Amino acid sequence: MPTGETVLRTAAAPGALPLIGHALSFGRRPLSFLASLPAHGDLVEIRIGPRPVYVVCDPGLVRRVLHDSRTFDKGGPLMDKARQVVGNGLVTSASEPHSRDRVLVQPAFHRQRIVGYAAVMVQQISEVMSTWQDGQVVAVDELMSETAIRIIAHTMFAADIGAQAAAEVRRSTAVLSAGTFRRTISPTVLLDKVPTRSNRRFEVARGRLDRVIRQIIEAYRRDGLDHADLLSMLLAARDDNGDTLTDEEIRDQVITFTLAGSETTAHLLTWAFHLLGQHPQTRDRLCAEVDTVLDGRQPTYNDLPKLEVTGRILTETMRLYPPVWMSTREVTTKTELAGRVLHPGDTLLYSPYLIHRRADLYPDPDHFDPDRWLPERRATRPAGSYIPFAVGTRRCIGDVFATVEATLVLACVAARWHLQPIPGVPVRPTPRATLRPNTLPMRLHRRCR
Repeated sequence: MPTGETVLRTAAAPGALPLIGHALSFGRRPLSFLASLPAHGDLVEIRIGPRPVYVVCDPGLVRRVLHDSRTFDKGGPLMDKARQVVGNGLVTSASEPHSRDRVLVQPAFHRQRIVGYAAVMVQQISEVMSTWQDGQVVAVDELMSETAIRIIAHTMFAADIGAQAAAEVRRSTAVLSAGTFRRTISPTVLLDKVPTRSNRRFEVARGRLDRVIRQIIEAYRRDGLDHADLLSMLLAARDDNGDTLTDEEIRDQVITFTLAGSETTAHLLTWAFHLLGQHPQTRDRLCAEVDTVLDGRQPTYNDLPKLEVTGRILTETMRLYPPVWMSTREVTTKTELAGRVLHPGDTLLYSPYLIHRRADLYPDPDHFDPDRWLPERRATRPAGSYIPFAVGTRRCIGDVFATVEATLVLACVAARWHLQPIPGVPVRPTPRATLRPNTLPMRLHRRCR
């Protein structure tokens, strides 16, 4: 395992093709391509078309990059493409506006707010489960997407935004996620302009989502009420100078939280149910825990510390299938990383999937083992080896929200239902803007206690 920058290696990845570089390999098999790079070095140069991209493969280097957001600011091809959808929300904005906006948004994620959101989370998954029938085959990925959208809608917009608006958000999210990744790995921006079917769908989805969010903001401004939700807080927020957020800034934050908050948690839960279906002994441990802790009632925020197995299952799921599986940064000033001189405008890429699958950090890395996260084992791993929410000042502001949501949803379902895999259906990771399964049909079986 690397112990310091004096032993870190830099290299260029082999296999670059003329003009397109590694875009073909990256586009066809992005996960295996990234996972192969640590064998070449700790900072590995790849090429996406004519431009170099430096992939950070060492956990210590990743930690340094993420903690120095001034030198390694949000930028690069992934962030540039994401800004086409979400504007300058907290996920994509540069350091200076991010600092101001994070202060304005942070109150929405304080503990007392999360406690209130927890009740909404349980209510929404309970309503989704109320339609389930014993023996029914369901598309888990679609159900978890519906659940996550409902939770976001009822915590961000306490006012009723209508079924049509919620459905439009759900439809647009899937199209924009796929399109953002496809544009990121494109060897030239000219391909984004070609009127292909996928490009047309992307533009239509972007326009529809933008219109829906703007209509919701306008409706809130008209009624002038404080709904004690995220949007109301954004409308009322004041910075140190007494200035408020513009409608454009609010739009960017709302779309950011809508997309990030629904996509990532939905895929985390989907992968968790898939893994539990493949590991019935772990599923039985989960059920035993929720039966003991909950004793037939619905979970609450106060139950979270006692749902230890549940938490470890989700932590291990995020190790194997981190929803945000890669991100990019842009160098802002001349600097040195792993002995290589980097210049303003250079692009860095880091991948939680890559780091989480390193065998020197996680023995038998492809094996699902929630007990990796027992305190005594967790303490043996170096900083920077587990980064599903990033670290530093750009750590995901919604990490606690997402963890609470996933824990409560998983506990609610496990208390009442077994989800059984459908034999013969291959489930594979599909890397888009988030890491999703290609499909996940499962059969519902009501639990008898």
